[in-house]
Amino acid sequence: MKNTILKTFTGAVLAGLCIGLGGLAFLSLDNKVIGAFVFTVGLFTVCTFGLNLFTGKVCYAFDNDIKYLASLPVIWFGNLAGTGLTALLVSLSRSAPALQEKAAQLCVVKTGDGFLSLFALGVLCNIFIYIAVEGFRNNPHELGKYLSLVFGVMAFILCGTEHCVADMFYFWLGGWSPKAAAVILVITLGNIAGGILLPLLRRVQHGRTA
Repeated sequence: MKNTILKTFTGAVLAGLCIGLGGLAFLSLDNKVIGAFVFTVGLFTVCTFGLNLFTGKVCYAFDNDIKYLASLPVIWFGNLAGTGLTALLVSLSRSAPALQEKAAQLCVVKTGDGFLSLFALGVLCNIFIYIAVEGFRNNPHELGKYLSLVFGVMAFILCGTEHCVADMFYFWLGGWSPKAAAVILVITLGNIAGGILLPLLRRVQHGRTA
């Protein structure tokens, strides 16, 4: 049991680190479109290496048992630790001041927003994530798998939606506060709702209730 939890947590730390790398790439570029494209390296690595990303895993809550559901909080905290590790490495580099300033600007927007707005943006974000991950899992064409990731990730960034794990990285760099913690929790709830919305509706569409 302990070994399973450790493996789950380690895979989640690695996933958080990779999403942090995507956030680092995004902050390093002034062009938002190109930044959104290179951010894809995060989800690309998570899906290719089979790592544990909360926003992707929550989409399959209805397809799994209680042990799977119990693993989700472990994954969330692992993602938090992983993004913190990436942010720590960035903070030790010469790039830190410029990147921390950019991250702080993003964080001001997020902490200045209302909770309902953050929740709705979290829902929309994980609809995009589900499209990306489900496309990667089930597209029969190799190119299609990766295009699903690119389109899904670029869309959620360019539309200004909220991804709790990416936002963890930005807050690690830009500065945590009680309001920042509340923002992350609200976005997490939105990501959960968005992640289960399409799978649930697809079950109804195909006449499956369990």
